[in-house]
Amino acid sequence: MDVSELRKNAKLEIDGHPFVVVEFNFVKPGKGQGLYKCKLKNLISGAVFDRTYRSGEKLIAANVESNKMQFLFATAEVFTFMDCDTYEQVEVPVRVVGDDKNWLLDNLECDVLFHNERPVGISLPSHVVMEITECEPGVKGDTATNVTKQAVVSTGGTLNVPLFIKQGDKVKVDTRTGSYVERVNS
Repeated sequence: MDVSELRKNAKLEIDGHPFVVVEFNFVKPGKGQGLYKCKLKNLISGAVFDRTYRSGEKLIAANVESNKMQFLFATAEVFTFMDCDTYEQVEVPVRVVGDDKNWLLDNLECDVLFHNERPVGISLPSHVVMEITECEPGVKGDTATNVTKQAVVSTGGTLNVPLFIKQGDKVKVDTRTGSYVERVNS
């Protein structure tokens, strides 16, 4: 793989470990070669570091496979997913799931990433609909633009929502940023 093929979410292999490009920036100095500045995250340990590559360098693409799986249940240590085709169950450690656990609904279909048949990450759908389980009531007369309040969804995740959202409402959440998108009428 040529360094010019680098993009956000590209998978690389460095010293036998899989990495994903978290941030990517191309810099062309006044003279000389262009530089590719990347922030890389180790898919196994979760460690993040910066690396700079020069134009023309060759990289190794990581052997990462993605399987469509359904989330079944979680314990304190692992999240259990089921392959939608073979019905085989896979346990993914909590540290691999990370903050995505806040948006992981029962029976939600998502992609589980494997490196050498070992789960190294999950990829959620970009948006999910969740129910608000806790939030303070909006204060009457507090109508300044973009005023928000904290709310808790059914999975325990927290996000900022507009004042008109109340307990029991269903909202669409952007799983990439953990932010409120819109209220959904049931």
